Amino acid sequence: MGTRENVSRYDVIVVGGGNAAFCAALAAEENGARVLVLERAPEEEAGGNSRFTAGGFRCVYGGVEDLRKIIPDLSPQEIENTDFGTYTEEQFFDDMARVTQHRADPDLVEVLVRRSLDTMVWLRSKGIGFVPIYGRQAFKTPSGKFRFWGGLTVEARGGGPGLVAALTAAARARGIVVRYGHRATALLMQNGRIAGVRVRAGGAEEEVPARAVVLAAGGFEANSEWRTRYLGPGWELAKVRGTRFNTGDGIRMALEAGAMPWGHWSGCHAVGWERNAPDFGDLAVGDQFQKHSYPFGILVNARGERFVDEGADFRNYTYAKYGRIILEQPGQFAWQVFDAKVKHLLRDEYRIRQVTKASASTLEELALKLTDVDPEGFLKTVRAFNGAVRRDVPFDPTIKDGRGTVGIAPPKSNWANPLDTPPFEAYAVTCGITFTFGGVKVTTSAQVVDSDGGPMPGLYAAGEMVGGLFYFNYPGGTGLMSGAVFGRLAGASAAAEART
Repeated sequence: MGTRENVSRYDVIVVGGGNAAFCAALAAEENGARVLVLERAPEEEAGGNSRFTAGGFRCVYGGVEDLRKIIPDLSPQEIENTDFGTYTEEQFFDDMARVTQHRADPDLVEVLVRRSLDTMVWLRSKGIGFVPIYGRQAFKTPSGKFRFWGGLTVEARGGGPGLVAALTAAARARGIVVRYGHRATALLMQNGRIAGVRVRAGGAEEEVPARAVVLAAGGFEANSEWRTRYLGPGWELAKVRGTRFNTGDGIRMALEAGAMPWGHWSGCHAVGWERNAPDFGDLAVGDQFQKHSYPFGILVNARGERFVDEGADFRNYTYAKYGRIILEQPGQFAWQVFDAKVKHLLRDEYRIRQVTKASASTLEELALKLTDVDPEGFLKTVRAFNGAVRRDVPFDPTIKDGRGTVGIAPPKSNWANPLDTPPFEAYAVTCGITFTFGGVKVTTSAQVVDSDGGPMPGLYAAGEMVGGLFYFNYPGGTGLMSGAVFGRLAGASAAAEART
């Protein structure tokens, strides 16, 4: 059965290696616990999905003064030249309700929203740096000012890799032990409570006792069998945006110990992703395989037909569900098509070397370059689209401008421009799954609930493992924010239980 370490060595074990795991570890240490972090991945691939993100955090703020609590080095020039706006609790609540079709657990949502700003300030106190997301969440207005849009304003300095590096440094500076290449395989039970974990490393197993355990090991998005079982047929064909190590270990361990499954088990966060990207995330490319400027163009499938309202809302509120719709198209792909009028609005990810791209000086020429697309179907779609665009409403990428289409299905509700200005560009995308929505039920203190509805002594969860927050869709930047809020709660709760 392996060895068993000294019972008093660790108070809290955290399983996982991303944002939620380190927030739990830091909070537990802050509350007096001796903490061990078990990361399944080797150090060179550590960090979970957090390392593959752009590092955006969706949080409540009332204006510049709140932002300066998170970004104290915000310069006078940035303040003068930027309309940061506000993002109120009411807006955050409304966004969560709208995109999840009012299914999100109201108690968990209240914790997420009301603790978001305070948690960001707490992260800043741990040495995590933040900056405004000028490159992806702000456009320059005719007045020369930058205007932020879509409720997502702040990102970790250095993106996901910078976030993981800063969290790791903060943990090590506080004496938190991190073991890489250590895969937790089962929870230990003693006298009706969780009492540690069984770990496999280097082919050997050991039992590591602790007074409390926090599971922050991600969802099951990297497990093709589970994806097909729970998300449905065809999901084994999706690309995985992030780590190859999120195969559902934490969820399985919790369920085997008696936890209650919870949330949208057939739902996930899935986006438009480079068609020829590798099967799993590439740390050298990071999140740049994503293609999120589709609101300014059109999406066509193999028949050359449009199949979504590209301008239904800001991309922050549609991108996480459109990957699923792309997966449902013939051949599981689509092409995003733009003309020269909007080329300056395309995000940096369109300019990397690893793209599947077609360019042409005429639409007829472009139609022949769209691999696997019916050229006549494409040209028919573009002619219909161009003729349906309203010309009486001005185009404005900083607001939902109402410049839509008339008389075609699906409509385009905002940012509709005719494709009439060469050169034309198109980019091939498929479905990239980010994380799964199904997990385990937790209380508002992040304690795992058992299948009888009672709290499980000694067991807590955070991050993608928390079920009940996201259904159908997801507001951009909420994943890292949720991981931080519930990770902090889980660590503090686990430390408090370990002291009793």
